[in-house]
Amino acid sequence: MTLVRYTYPTTQPRSLSPFARSPWAGLEGEIDRLFQSSLGEFAGGVSRRVPVDLFEDKDNTYVRAELPGVNRADINIELVDGYLNIGATRKTKTGEREETTTLSRSVSVPDAAVQADKISASYENGMLTITLPKREEAKPRKVTVAVK
Repeated sequence: MTLVRYTYPTTQPRSLSPFARSPWAGLEGEIDRLFQSSLGEFAGGVSRRVPVDLFEDKDNTYVRAELPGVNRADINIELVDGYLNIGATRKTKTGEREETTTLSRSVSVPDAAVQADKISASYENGMLTITLPKREEAKPRKVTVAVK
């Protein structure tokens, strides 16, 4: 089993010249992401990104998403145009006030590598696990090479 931690993409420079790239471009994007994720709730944002882990074995690719406090009926999963879209709504009631938080995440999934009709999902203890079965032609193959 291979474990791959998804990282947020960094912004790319508009110029194609390797000399035009700023050595700080990745750092600037990471600082922007940190401020957005930590200060987003103070800025009045109610939509948050779902943290996900991606890992695979020889037969399946798995997407594990943390959705604490979300009811099973409030989770929506779609595979559309090569993207696995995960959406959820968390409702929190404090006294007479009810707050609704929308959680979402999209993960790129190659259509040629996944059997879309056999995708399954399970939700237990706030952890959503989506199983994406690989197509036979996308599975790794072992080839023996004869040395003469």
